[in-house]
Amino acid sequence: MSLFPRVGDAVPKRRRSMAIVLAVMATSTFLAAAHVASGTPAPAGLPLVMALAAATCGVAWVLAVRDAARDRAGKQALDGADARLAGLLDSAMDAIITVDSEQNVILYNKAAEKIFGWPTPEMLGQPLTRLIPPRHRGAHGDQVRRFGQTGTTSRRMGDGTVLYGQRASGEEFPLEASISHLDTAHGKLFTVILRDVTERVRASEELSAFASAAHAIRESEKTRIARELHDELAQSLTAIKMDATWIRQAMPADADAVRAKLEDMLGLLDTTVAATRRIAADLRPLLLDDLGLVPAIQWLTHNFSQRHGVACKLSLDEDMELAEPYATAVFRIVQESLVNVAKHAGASQAEVCIERTATGVTLEVADDGIGFALSAPRKASSLGLMGLRERARLLQGTVDIDTAPGQGTRIRVSIPVPETGDIT
Repeated sequence: MSLFPRVGDAVPKRRRSMAIVLAVMATSTFLAAAHVASGTPAPAGLPLVMALAAATCGVAWVLAVRDAARDRAGKQALDGADARLAGLLDSAMDAIITVDSEQNVILYNKAAEKIFGWPTPEMLGQPLTRLIPPRHRGAHGDQVRRFGQTGTTSRRMGDGTVLYGQRASGEEFPLEASISHLDTAHGKLFTVILRDVTERVRASEELSAFASAAHAIRESEKTRIARELHDELAQSLTAIKMDATWIRQAMPADADAVRAKLEDMLGLLDTTVAATRRIAADLRPLLLDDLGLVPAIQWLTHNFSQRHGVACKLSLDEDMELAEPYATAVFRIVQESLVNVAKHAGASQAEVCIERTATGVTLEVADDGIGFALSAPRKASSLGLMGLRERARLLQGTVDIDTAPGQGTRIRVSIPVPETGDIT
């Protein structure tokens, strides 16, 4: 079957006209032969009719020969065009597959052979589901039907959506796809362009693993520094304060200048000890390691309200506990979200909700602040939301942001947690 529609609709009409002419000529010839056989004198006009019929026959023959030549030339042109198109399709780097309205394959290029492992003769006429893993076949059928009805699809090459195909060996592999359709006299034709992104997905997974390891190393280093600040520097400063207090008490009553200086030193020591503990807590709250996630979140929201004067309502299951790296991720996401509220929202109230689901953990941080336009360009120095998305992505999570100018902001993060992610 040609890949192009046939042309030359005038040819059948011309052939019908030629058939009529030939029938008239045959009738005239029969009449003349009958007159000759019966011995009846021929009508005066019969020779003229016979001459006209012969001339018409000649013209019809010439036209028939010319039409045959045109047919041959047209067929050669179409065959050449088919060959060129087939060459173009086979030279494409991406797999190109066309199916009919019944989802049977009618076009299958060389790249498809290479990607899926099925040769063309074994795929033509076969259902497209042969190339789809069984667990995805139902969803694929629904999407194709919806696309055929609406003409719209969520599948666009390069939008980051990863689908999965199945090779002849049974191996599943990731794909990017773009689909289009064409209405023809024989029904709808669907064409899908597929790209094997196995290497890209593998590289992305390796990069995510590296970034996750880097995050873990950074958190470990923060923990070490925070503990040293708390256990060594803060304790040393406390010891100095105790010594200064002893000196103040042991001084003579008339040493007012020295006493005043010691009072200043003690005030400075109090401020330094408080700053050291605050820096240590900001680096890594020891509550998270010593008591767990729930006390650490409670401390975080209480500290946020004290520092910034914003009322913060907390809702979570007090029995919930997560293993690493999930506990740290949840804590950091809440922490960074509250920092964003303090810096940008201008809010009077905030709310934190953390819920353990059957498959993971979901957390929401909402405020009644000024909100913002999601479509607005990001400020060069503003990395808060990017950090949230990156932390969630490292654990295969998602981030949804609901906001508008003057309507506050709600951030919802969902992170899948395997059974081993719980502390039992």
